Amino acid sequence: MGRLHLFDMDGTLLYGSAAAVEISRQLGLDREIAELERAFIVGDVTPVRFAELACELWAELTEEVVTKAFEGAPWLAGIREVWADIRARGERCAVISLSPAFFVERLTLWGADAAHGSRWPALPFREPVEPDGILSASAKVRIMDELCAEFGLSRSDCVAYGDSLSDTALFAAVPASVAVNADHHVSALASYAYDGRDLREAYELVRADG
Repeated sequence: MGRLHLFDMDGTLLYGSAAAVEISRQLGLDREIAELERAFIVGDVTPVRFAELACELWAELTEEVVTKAFEGAPWLAGIREVWADIRARGERCAVISLSPAFFVERLTLWGADAAHGSRWPALPFREPVEPDGILSASAKVRIMDELCAEFGLSRSDCVAYGDSLSDTALFAAVPASVAVNADHHVSALASYAYDGRDLREAYELVRADG
């Protein structure tokens, strides 16, 4: 029986950073996004409101800027190698993130079988945010179930990798999980814990059990 490896992106595949932070850095908006991120982390801003405010902040965002942010981001080492090994073993890997899909979906080029993010307006932003397109923590579980149905697997075949509050529902729904550079929200739920900058080392914690 195969397995489905589910990866969070912000703070997990991205070391100490997030898509919004990397995009804002390219635009010279470090302070503004830091304030917005803090409000989101403590729950003062919902995922939908975060998207609305970020769209206002990034009024002139272009695909070129997104590309620079993606390519210059502090990714963990070994992502492509891990996903290549997963697929060579007949298993599947996917990324589920609350961040914009136009950033997350680029990870399919690195070997992810699927990459799901929030559906934001097309670039440059001229349309309003559609609330139904913005993902929440609970949506990660829904997407996992959809992927399981697509790949002929079940929740018992899943391994989750994450770092924070938005991953708790997913961690609670799967039998195996890895807390990657994680905070207290997921540490107590995780089967394994990893601190460092190489995804190969985190993956090795669960690879032998497959």
